[in-house]
Amino acid sequence: MVAWPCPGPGGVTDELAIAFDASRAARLLIVPPLFEEMNRTRRMLVETMRRLDRLGIDSFLPDLPGCNESTQRFEAQSLYSWRAAMAQAAKHFGATHALAMRGGALVFPVALPGWVLEPVKGATILRQMVRARTIAAREAGWSEDSAELLEAGRTEGLELAGYHVGAAMIAGLESARPEDEGQREIRQSDLGGGALWLRSEPGESAEQADALARLIADGIDA
Repeated sequence: MVAWPCPGPGGVTDELAIAFDASRAARLLIVPPLFEEMNRTRRMLVETMRRLDRLGIDSFLPDLPGCNESTQRFEAQSLYSWRAAMAQAAKHFGATHALAMRGGALVFPVALPGWVLEPVKGATILRQMVRARTIAAREAGWSEDSAELLEAGRTEGLELAGYHVGAAMIAGLESARPEDEGQREIRQSDLGGGALWLRSEPGESAEQADALARLIADGIDA
């Protein structure tokens, strides 16, 4: 784990990143999925980094501000603040390439060459989290309306998937689409097996980590 200076709504803070850094020429910034998908896929991403290290590629997995061990307030975050943070991480670590996974494709540095793994629209992420909240409410014996929740969330924010999602984040998610400046799109079928972000608990797959590391290494060497 290494620290890096991260901009945020409240100023610059020292945030953490997992780093495999031997000062090599190829340096990959990994932007993780958002919200719970981040937790479900973290093991696989770290295992991918171990394999990239053996293939001679440095890699960096920074925390998004407000997540994991971050000292920043999650409810103050927006897609804009996460984009600024990932741009600063790329600059700080001297990244030559980027890999964005799922919702990470909404906030990664698009100027870098690289890959997007199963990119997803912000509205899809938001809809899934709101639906999970309404299902949980129904199971607990009361009813919540998705449209009413979103209307309130646009001004007050919402508790979703264990996160207090601020109004700015909700507004950003409603309209955000994955950005693409020529990065290669990787599909789950390229890795084999089931998507780890769909599991109810964090998981890992040596086979998927192998496949992803090889795709990246082959692309960098091409």
